[in-house]
Amino acid sequence: MTLYTKLPTRRAALAGAGAGIGLFMIGRPALAQTTKLRFAHPHPEADSWHKAALIFADQIKAKSQGRFEVQVFPNGALGSDQQTIGAVRGGSLDICLTGNPFFTGLAPKLNVLDLPFLIQSRQHAAVVMDGPIGDGLRRELEGSNLKALATWEIGWRNLTNNRRPVASAADIKGLKIRTTPNPAHIKAFQLLGALPTPMAFTELFTALETGTVDGQENPVTLILNAKFFEVQKHLSLTRHAFTTGPVVMNKGKFDALPADIQELLVRSAVEIAGVQRQMNEDTEGSSLAALKKAGMQAVESPDRDSFAKIVTAEVEKEFVSKYGSETLEAIKKAAV
Repeated sequence: MTLYTKLPTRRAALAGAGAGIGLFMIGRPALAQTTKLRFAHPHPEADSWHKAALIFADQIKAKSQGRFEVQVFPNGALGSDQQTIGAVRGGSLDICLTGNPFFTGLAPKLNVLDLPFLIQSRQHAAVVMDGPIGDGLRRELEGSNLKALATWEIGWRNLTNNRRPVASAADIKGLKIRTTPNPAHIKAFQLLGALPTPMAFTELFTALETGTVDGQENPVTLILNAKFFEVQKHLSLTRHAFTTGPVVMNKGKFDALPADIQELLVRSAVEIAGVQRQMNEDTEGSSLAALKKAGMQAVESPDRDSFAKIVTAEVEKEFVSKYGSETLEAIKKAAV
């Protein structure tokens, strides 16, 4: 018996070859086209935002089986806070992460999250941001062509400056403090007698170095990672506000994605929100120790009540007069 009993016809041979090529292509997913999503944020690579963004990128690539790949750009490499938000809205950038205060011009109700002394703990923040309250606030951004996947955190804001220790509210008078553009932040510092100066995070180190502003307010983790200790002498653990950070995507691009990828992006961003909060909580103590070792003089137990008595009621009153009390009261009731 011969090896081939019959030679195939030309048509059969071509059909067989076509089927073989089809099977070869199906069996080689590496040949499938990968969709790349660019993700920008303003924080340094040492910060929890960048570490969490890399985890997010790894998870999207793995769980989409390589169909989607997230490229992360830290350090404001693709623009300032406002520039990256604008780029995502316009579609030239896919995803960005920055502080909630920079979104309040588009969705003023989000200003509620930046009211002073409102968030009581990280557990409180998680209940608010990962539940129905957070869902409602994130939907506020959809009218600006933004899909908020989840809300991460910056953390507890603490005051630094180059002029004097701040142990009570009286000590802040006359200080020129960089703030976010958020109305609640600006109003609070005005009430305290400071000179609030809004600017992008990407401009802050130079402004501190040149003396354009006397100080700023951010969590100890970010003060360390951004190396503000090189240009600031005094640190006061005021914990006067808790700042969150929406992870947003261009809504048109999100809506055009397959349903499974939409679900993957949202689920992964929400899961990693908890991971990123824990990163900050785990490193707060060591960050403070490192700042003190670097030469910063820390007031670890300032008179927080002296700040709260001046700013809390007045800033809340202004918010309620514009947007009502429903969301504010819901956040207060969610405290655990």
